[in-house]
Amino acid sequence: MARSGVQYEDVKQAIDALMAKGEAPSVQKIREVLGTGSFTTISDHLREWRARREERAVATPAQGMPEPIQQLAEGLWEKAQDAAGEALADYREAADREITAARDAVQDARRQAEDAEQREAALSAHLASIEQRLEARSAALATAEAERDQALDKARRLGERLARSLQQLERLQAESELQLQAHQQALGEREAQHQARQQQEEQRHEAAEARLMSLLDEARQERLSGEKRYVTNLRQLESRQEALKQELQEMRAALAREEKQHRETQWARARAEERADTMRHAQSLLQARIDDQKRHLEEQASRLRLLESEISRRLWQGEEPYQVEEQAVPKTQEGPTAAGPSNESVDRSEGESR
Repeated sequence: MARSGVQYEDVKQAIDALMAKGEAPSVQKIREVLGTGSFTTISDHLREWRARREERAVATPAQGMPEPIQQLAEGLWEKAQDAAGEALADYREAADREITAARDAVQDARRQAEDAEQREAALSAHLASIEQRLEARSAALATAEAERDQALDKARRLGERLARSLQQLERLQAESELQLQAHQQALGEREAQHQARQQQEEQRHEAAEARLMSLLDEARQERLSGEKRYVTNLRQLESRQEALKQELQEMRAALAREEKQHRETQWARARAEERADTMRHAQSLLQARIDDQKRHLEEQASRLRLLESEISRRLWQGEEPYQVEEQAVPKTQEGPTAAGPSNESVDRSEGESR
């Protein structure tokens, strides 16, 4: 059923304009003249115009044509019209199905392209977030390395302090040995006379020795404690550095996967656009097939009119009607094979375009 947007009178005026220019009316040309309307609506009006024109042609037969010849021509015309109508209906139904499928495929391709664009935007945002996190991790790694350098510097200072303590201890031990030698020499010389002083000197020596031993133990304990703290801090820094390196590698791997997924999304989008272009090309090929079939039907109608005139001419020349019928039938059977491209050639061209 035709839509109310384009009326029969509009199509008739467009057909008159085309015929005034000497052009045969077709759905595409009528739509170009009107500038609007669907192919189905214009096709319905064009078929109605042709039916009316044929009715007018049948209603005004040639004067003086015998009744048998007129009946024979009318029968042939009805058979040809029925065959042409059935063929056109089949082609039109198949073309409508293919056009609908092509439009659905184009819409699916457009939806896939929109989904790909949205996914690309989300991936871009996620990639920016990953880059920000990577920068933060890099800054944390730099801070950890700075802390490690500070700990190493502190351990170095502790080592220097321990070395100075050991030097001081060795100096005190040397002084103590010198004092002990001097004390023993004084004791040897003054043993009898300075017994009381010897006891005092021995007490002082024991006190000094105890003090030296205490200082030595404190220095050793401080050195061991410093070494333990240095080793502990160094291990903690190394463990933290390894963890940061592992996390950095994981972030880089995740970034590589995101980039790969981004490239795959772009490839899918390009494939969807190619399928959409293929569908549009197939739609144009289907429209060309419809136009070819319509031109074929117009050629058959023209041959039937020539047949009528030939029958009238031969009748007036004295030929028998059955001879005219035998000569006319092969011509009408050869029409469909000669006009327009075959379905097999059109299908083959569509396959090659795909």
